[in-house]
Amino acid sequence: MAQSRPAGRQLLFSILSLLITLIVAFGLGEALIRLKNASMQNYDIEMWRYAKELKVRSADPRLGFEHAPDSQATLESVLVRINSWGLRGGPVTDKPLPGVRRILLLGNSIAFGWGVPEDETLSALLQNRFTDAGQHVEVLNAGIGNYNAERYVERFLLRLAPLEPSDILVLAFARDGEELDSGGGNFLLRHSELAVTIWIASHRLFDPSGEKNLTDHYRAVYASGSRSLAVLQAEYAKLADYAKAHGIRVTVAMMPDIHNLSDYPLGFVGDTFVAMCRQLGFTYVDLLPAFKGRRPDEVWAMPGDPHPNALGHAIMAKTIFPVLAADAQAPGSSN
Repeated sequence: MAQSRPAGRQLLFSILSLLITLIVAFGLGEALIRLKNASMQNYDIEMWRYAKELKVRSADPRLGFEHAPDSQATLESVLVRINSWGLRGGPVTDKPLPGVRRILLLGNSIAFGWGVPEDETLSALLQNRFTDAGQHVEVLNAGIGNYNAERYVERFLLRLAPLEPSDILVLAFARDGEELDSGGGNFLLRHSELAVTIWIASHRLFDPSGEKNLTDHYRAVYASGSRSLAVLQAEYAKLADYAKAHGIRVTVAMMPDIHNLSDYPLGFVGDTFVAMCRQLGFTYVDLLPAFKGRRPDEVWAMPGDPHPNALGHAIMAKTIFPVLAADAQAPGSSN
């Protein structure tokens, strides 16, 4: 019995030594990975910081999360401002000024302008074009990263309808039909860059990847009879009903995936949106021809980040502006 006590103490000492070693090693690893990522060139970590610094959990489970009002952060070396409405940019009046056409941009991180300075985003470029054309128009950016159609439509109906837009511009994307996890992660994934790096690396190692897998994934998302397609159609129908009841014009611009713009594999996604827009009375703008044939490195935000850069946003604005500018009706008129 007397001999078992030293042995027990030795075991306890060994366990504590191992724990201390692991904690020290993890701390050193965390410090090194944060030092490496200080350049803001790691796309995954910058997206993680975006969620951590500019987003909050939403009380509505359909939204998952929303922008934190009146917040700002520097992400991928770009200053991002969020105003009191959760929109990207500076303050806006609650109601549109008399005689001013108010266009509200809905969508995901592409509409938000991830990786692009505020004055070079689609919303800002459209604003400048309207101003140069002498049209009294206000363009508001309601894009949020990791949003699908359900999230951006419900957020508009729940939070942003009081802004009273005369127009809604949806920057649609293939991910709009996906069913998204509300996320959140565990304590380590919320607070440790090392844990996030390991988690991402493991998924890239074991998850299916490549263009064929991506195409097959989206074929399942947009397959006739799929639950994801039914949700997408139901949300667009909600938007159409609200727009019709309030005299709001709706334009849907379809942004292509910019991994392969030479032999584009996701044309069937655009076909789905064309059919929906035709049925609902929305104006449809296909952005693929404007991007067709461009190399990814021309339009990517940075290596490893497949969001459109400032050139990509300029291409979008140049294509969308004539469609919106052609409709110079007074705010509040019907489609």
